[in-house]
Amino acid sequence: MLCCFFVFAVNGLYGMILGSMLPLISDEYGLSNTVSGTLLSAHSLGNLTAGFLAGILPVYLGRKKAIIFLCSFVVVGFAIMIMTGNPVLLILGFLFTGISRGSISNFNNSVVNEVSDSSPAALSFLHSIFAVGALSAPFLVIFSTRLFGLSGWKVAAGIIIVLALVSMVLFSRMKLSDSAVKNKNATSYTFLKLKSFWVGAGILFFYLCAEACINGWMVKYFVDSNLMTTEYAQVLASLLWVAMLAGRLLTAFYGDFFKKGTLLLLTCSGTTVFYLLLLSTTNVRLITFAIFGVGFSMAGIYPTIIAAVGKTLQTYPMALGTLLVIGGLGSIIMPMVTGALSDAFGIFAGMSAVIVAILFLLGFAGSYILEEIKSEKRAEEAKET
Repeated sequence: MLCCFFVFAVNGLYGMILGSMLPLISDEYGLSNTVSGTLLSAHSLGNLTAGFLAGILPVYLGRKKAIIFLCSFVVVGFAIMIMTGNPVLLILGFLFTGISRGSISNFNNSVVNEVSDSSPAALSFLHSIFAVGALSAPFLVIFSTRLFGLSGWKVAAGIIIVLALVSMVLFSRMKLSDSAVKNKNATSYTFLKLKSFWVGAGILFFYLCAEACINGWMVKYFVDSNLMTTEYAQVLASLLWVAMLAGRLLTAFYGDFFKKGTLLLLTCSGTTVFYLLLLSTTNVRLITFAIFGVGFSMAGIYPTIIAAVGKTLQTYPMALGTLLVIGGLGSIIMPMVTGALSDAFGIFAGMSAVIVAILFLLGFAGSYILEEIKSEKRAEEAKET
């Protein structure tokens, strides 16, 4: 568990640092905006691909060897960024970082879910650790560039390489059973017939639709709408992650005291209310309050849904990778939809499209509660029998 927590902090650090490093990499190597955008897309594609790799490789290599191998991709990826400005190689480097990020996310969620017996508290704490790493990312870049100038981002990349190597050593020392190899359902996709799996996949898909757009477009929305200065918008972007950290820590402490369906309904309802408030006002104080509310409400959704389908994930090793791939599609599709609507009708229209995703999210949360009630009734009937 401690290994997973440390590695997930590193995962959050290098997963979120790419956005801070990208302008510096572009200036260093003279990249166009098109190439820069392609680099981020390559990272997302790698993250998506990891869902398949992290599900298949453990069956043949064992979980420990597979995760060490996949973790090595981030070392190679950042080494490429440091050594060359060749666009093709940079795309490959960003792709590699995405593969490692997604694989480690798959592995850590799986192990913590297994060890904690699908505890929302344990999974929320895991994702709180990710938020700590994500919050640290901009400060690492700022600190490195102040000390070493505009090329200081290479020092930050070097630090991440060292942390990734430490992660690989920690993985090698884990006492880990290769349940994926021993499991008779190791390569089974029978879980695709389960309604509960598809309800969970729906929640994750629309959650990541909303999260990707809010994280990726929020600053631009505030600036383009002349609601505030760029500096204050950046502060709100940091505030969002502070709120998510607070929300995940709260879920970590109290998550096991509530039914998973109740947690999902509360968090999804809060996200809906605060996001509607965010778009309905031009008052900066209300916007600040709404941003904190959105982050705080969204924080518990991801870990809770992983816990909600935890038994399925334990029974079918391929299920988690498939779940993360489906969710990852949301984080790729929705920002493009928002961008297209923004070009055609303005930035407000693009951000308003997120409301549709959030309403679907709320609907799937309601479906999960219905499934939970049916499951409890079946359990009671079986007990009486």
